[in-house]
Amino acid sequence: MTMKIIEFKNVHYLYSDYEEETIKGIDLCIEKGSFTVVLGRNGSGKSTLAKLTNAILIPTEGEVLINGISTADESKLIDIRSKVGLVFQNPDNQIVANVVEEDVAFAPENLGVPSEEIRDRVTGSLKQVGMYELRKHAPHLLSGGQKQRIAIAGVLAMQPEIIVLDEPTAMLDPQGREDVVNAVTKLCREKGFTVLMITHHMEECIGADRLIVMSDGLIAADGTPASVFSDVEKMESLGLDVPETVRILYDLKKEGFDLPLTSLSTEECAETIIRGNLNKYA
Repeated sequence: MTMKIIEFKNVHYLYSDYEEETIKGIDLCIEKGSFTVVLGRNGSGKSTLAKLTNAILIPTEGEVLINGISTADESKLIDIRSKVGLVFQNPDNQIVANVVEEDVAFAPENLGVPSEEIRDRVTGSLKQVGMYELRKHAPHLLSGGQKQRIAIAGVLAMQPEIIVLDEPTAMLDPQGREDVVNAVTKLCREKGFTVLMITHHMEECIGADRLIVMSDGLIAADGTPASVFSDVEKMESLGLDVPETVRILYDLKKEGFDLPLTSLSTEECAETIIRGNLNKYA
């Protein structure tokens, strides 16, 4: 039986200096242990959605619930933020110490966690993101991808149930993006964390359980990545592209090949094309 861990109930959000709402009435449930990606263009409302999950922002109308607790309940603020760890797009904004392990220890120290437990949390968190061997290094000398994994380790040291990543790869090169996506995917699949990742990179959506597309403050599409990307015309109407594999299959289908548009990996795409050719000339 699945369990709802994040709920948005008719959520609206209006920034004080804006005339138009950024979030325009969203209803959304995220299941515990799932990997959900939110995709959208700049200004679609996806980063605002991320900030609403851990009470950085409070809905101007409607309600956000984390494990059934309203983010608007000020008496539960520490509880909410200990359950929802938020990773931002610029890792330099989250690094506060001159040594990797000291930086990861910063958040649990501020929560009053005992010293021995902090050491265990730091060790475990760094190992989970593959950064334990660099624990004595200076963070500012590391690559962007390594810095972002340190930022994720710092969140993990707080022992949240949910990790929300707000465009964590926006400032990284392709290798750094791949490293971060692999790390958060592993945390979900092997450790059971609920992951909600905000992105505008379509290739980062492929391994998710669920893909939510936002446009103009509303949910424009919601389903598995394969089902969402297969509607190429809709994605184009939203100003978004689809993975190259889907684009190839789409172009072949227009040429008369009867091919499904649900193959996201290169291997799946190749197999689909081969099967399509065999069927056409059988």
